[in-house]
Amino acid sequence: MTEYIILMPLLILVFGLTPIVARDSYLNKNQKNIMLWIIGLIGVLIAQNVADYLLQTAVSMPYVRMLESIVGYSVRPVIIVLFCKLVKPNGKYRIAWILAIYNAAVYFTATFSRFAFYIDENNHFHGGFLYFGKTVFVVSFLLLFYLIYCTVSEYRRKKTWIWIPIVNILMIIIAALMDISPLYRDYPVSYATIAIVCCSLFYFIWLHLEFVKAHESALMAEQRIKLMMSQIQPHFLYNSLSSISELCETDPQKAQQMTDDFAEYLRYNLTALNSEKLISFEKQLEQTEIYLKIEKTRFEDRVNAVYEIEARNFEVPTLTVQPLVENAVRHGICKRPKGGTVTIRSYETDSAYVIEIADDGVGFDTESITTEGETHVGIENVRARLAYFGDTLEIKSEIGVGTTAAITVPKKGEKRR
Repeated sequence: MTEYIILMPLLILVFGLTPIVARDSYLNKNQKNIMLWIIGLIGVLIAQNVADYLLQTAVSMPYVRMLESIVGYSVRPVIIVLFCKLVKPNGKYRIAWILAIYNAAVYFTATFSRFAFYIDENNHFHGGFLYFGKTVFVVSFLLLFYLIYCTVSEYRRKKTWIWIPIVNILMIIIAALMDISPLYRDYPVSYATIAIVCCSLFYFIWLHLEFVKAHESALMAEQRIKLMMSQIQPHFLYNSLSSISELCETDPQKAQQMTDDFAEYLRYNLTALNSEKLISFEKQLEQTEIYLKIEKTRFEDRVNAVYEIEARNFEVPTLTVQPLVENAVRHGICKRPKGGTVTIRSYETDSAYVIEIADDGVGFDTESITTEGETHVGIENVRARLAYFGDTLEIKSEIGVGTTAAITVPKKGEKRR
């Protein structure tokens, strides 16, 4: 009875996976139905394997053994077609289904002829005419290669976990070869059945990983909204509008210029909400200059800017440079009675581009992102956004001296999304 121990983990996987799939809210209806069909057919395949083992070793019932063999030969290609539908839901599978039906039809002939296979009165198995007894292997291998094609054609251009379905296919191929090789040992379930059970679990995990990947853009959009809302604080909007209002009485021409700058500032930030791609550093620099012009109008000699730009021709994630400059103004130089200077510099190394935003403000304790109860605007959001694209942010600060934020952008060939 020890040979039946192998059934225990397989049955746990099958029966355990069934209610999980049925109640899974992350799978769409089509994926859920396909997975349940696969699990159901795997249950049939396990029962067939066990029945075949018993009918070979314990009970001699040639006709019943013939019927369960037909079921086993017919089910395997159908499971592979369903795997194809999981990988490529919108594919056309007429030829695949024709192959599966042809395979079942060939083996059904065993009920009235010896064309595919037959079981003699002594319960011995015999192959059929020529190679028709091997139809299931030929059809299954054709379908497995088609599954490889579906996987590669659907996901080769996507940044996804493509290796999981590829490993599944290789696992089934190796197991099928072991079933017909001298390595085969007579167990209640075949190696191919064990591989198919494992693959059903891996495909389920893969579907969840794909769900996470598909919703990553939505998560990034939410992060962009949080980033902008942390960047455009009510105090800045109120103070800018108040400054414009005052200038309307004292210097209408300057008020008009500040209104234009403020409108451009808002337009850029609203547009950035819909941007998932990298943008040129020069574009972000232009927007940063607009922001500093607004602050210069408000604070006059208390806000000064120095530009030391040696490198321009590279890209950075949107809304990364400007929030750091705002942080330098709000939490750095504007906390000094006499104000200070923000220096923006960019340069190139052998492996990366570097952007530095330095201020001679009050500085802060880098062990904590808070100073006097106020959160530094956007630092952690900027760090997370840069990390998503493979870039890094380093903050150095000394209380009473100032702060330097350094963005490192790997050159082409380094890992960037």
